[in-house]
Amino acid sequence: MEIADEDRAMAAATATATEGSAWPGPSRRRRLLEFLLHASKVHGFPFLPPLPIEPSRLNLTSPHLPPSAIYYQRLDLRPVVKYTALSFFADRLLPSLPRKMGFCGARGGRAVTSWLLEPLRDSNLELFALVAVWIASKIHELKPLSVKSLKALGDRIIADQHFTCRDFANAELVFMEVVEYNIGSLNIAFIYLEELLVQFREISKLGDLLNMDVCMEIMDILYETEDSSWLFNSPCQLAASALVTAYVISVPKQRWEFPILPWVTFTTPYDEEDILKVALTILMHVLKPGEVKDKRDFNV
Repeated sequence: MEIADEDRAMAAATATATEGSAWPGPSRRRRLLEFLLHASKVHGFPFLPPLPIEPSRLNLTSPHLPPSAIYYQRLDLRPVVKYTALSFFADRLLPSLPRKMGFCGARGGRAVTSWLLEPLRDSNLELFALVAVWIASKIHELKPLSVKSLKALGDRIIADQHFTCRDFANAELVFMEVVEYNIGSLNIAFIYLEELLVQFREISKLGDLLNMDVCMEIMDILYETEDSSWLFNSPCQLAASALVTAYVISVPKQRWEFPILPWVTFTTPYDEEDILKVALTILMHVLKPGEVKDKRDFNV
């Protein structure tokens, strides 16, 4: 019951934060989350060490440039860092900004003022997205991302403005003030999903057919879709439903012998009707209409 209480508290907090405001709007929110998802998938990008000539005058494909002159930095984000960052940014920062800045007449708590918020450009929000990654890496990694690596990535993928290392540090402080230092990372959907998948693999060989990549693709699609963003208000329920969905997608229909739905409802504090409702909602977002019809009659 404790998990369900946490889910309800998170849903109530999100509803309060967004009450009376549709900011930032579906298309803008989608662009920002696509930016963050793209940033988390960047595996490497070239950068140049100090050279005797201006980098802008160099042709990186030139045969006269020695290969040793070009290095590749790697973010190497683990999934837990990626989804913690998404939760911090999409589920906490964006809903909190309207009441902290007085959008639509709403104001809650102590106002936060900063040149990064006034005006609130898309480039500034993209900076906050990278800061969410930075904070998440500090929580989950023994060796967190350096501000220099994030700045280098920002220089590459933030189109309208270049930010300094000091700007990243300032943005981190503003971020923390806006979310009121709420950076707990246990109550996020990915953590619950990972735990459920481990338990499932311990009791059934069918767990080997469940690919974590499928689960993560489901999560990514839901984050990018505005009308499914409400699902993240109940992280544990979403994780349970995502696992059921991944089972239906990954396991061949003729091998649906494991009672996945009863097991999930036994393991979590949600009944079958709640899990099934969310699972069908997820299927409608990740599959084509004809495929949904084929899957929705599952007896699991």
